[in-house]
Amino acid sequence: MRAVATLEEAKAFIRANTRVVEAPGLPIRMHQADELTPIWEATERDLAEANVAPPFWAFPWAGGQALARYTLDHPELVRGKRVLDLASGSGLVAIAAALAGAAEIIANDIDPMCEAAVALNAELNAVAIRYLAGNLLDAPPPACDIILAADVFYEQTPARLFRAFLEQAHGAGILIFAGDPGRTYFPREAFRQVAAYSVETSMEIENHPVKTARVWTL
Repeated sequence: MRAVATLEEAKAFIRANTRVVEAPGLPIRMHQADELTPIWEATERDLAEANVAPPFWAFPWAGGQALARYTLDHPELVRGKRVLDLASGSGLVAIAAALAGAAEIIANDIDPMCEAAVALNAELNAVAIRYLAGNLLDAPPPACDIILAADVFYEQTPARLFRAFLEQAHGAGILIFAGDPGRTYFPREAFRQVAAYSVETSMEIENHPVKTARVWTL
């Protein structure tokens, strides 16, 4: 029994187990799950043997919502630029960059399911997004002008790795913007806040239905 679904199988699974909704406060349509545990269990049962990643791609996370709003509110930041959406998940931020006029958008994630989610969500919003799979944190940043990174400082070890990568990219002249709803391991001392938003989120993934999420830059 194989452990990873094909792209078309993953797309079919997402279509069958989510509904299309508009992300809160954003002109972006997404395939979204209603509950975390059932879709996680279904992903494991239907598409893989075991140990599948949590379905981060199935929800609009608070940091991503804030960063998407900021991008749409300030299209001049990405217009005509090459943008990397790091740890893209559903592709919400990448789609916002596309709608704001970015010349090229790359969505990256380590979860194979994210490629299908990004493709489906990009199609819903009639935008073009290139997907780059795998872990980028151990190599120099790909060719881009801006990196958008939302909800990446969720645990201590990943937070340290993401910070090192983003600081390296910043040192190479790449603009960095991060969206974060107050995670414990967000390195506030390294960033400067540029915006704050109250965003609606799901109790399936957060501890409160409304969160304050902030946008930061290096």
